[in-house]
Amino acid sequence: MNIKRTFSGASWESQVGYCRGVRVNNHIYISGTAPIAEGGEVFTPGDGYAQAKRCLEIIQKALQELGTDIHSVVRTRMFVTDINRWAEFGQAHREFFGKNPPTTTMVEVKSLIDPAMLIEIEVDAICLDV
Repeated sequence: MNIKRTFSGASWESQVGYCRGVRVNNHIYISGTAPIAEGGEVFTPGDGYAQAKRCLEIIQKALQELGTDIHSVVRTRMFVTDINRWAEFGQAHREFFGKNPPTTTMVEVKSLIDPAMLIEIEVDAICLDV
């Protein structure tokens, strides 16, 4: 079994004991990814579209580090703090995946690790190049 891990450097990874993503043979699992800016602060508080887009950019980087890209994504899960803002989150998701939409779930949660975060996204992917 071939296992490869990638880390984003978010402080929670070491505090909680997890990695951004794991590739096991041709399966990839990306942890719940929050909208964190390069400096470690929450990216654009209050902007659901921009936060969703930022989560997906972080996910894309992790996928690339694990040897694939967004075309391998088969499922996403979006955890949002206000389901009434679904269109903002959905727009970023739709634009990001384009003509290769995965299955998805969007659920409202009470809160995320930082109150300024509106969304967290996790991803499953399958690579056919193994």
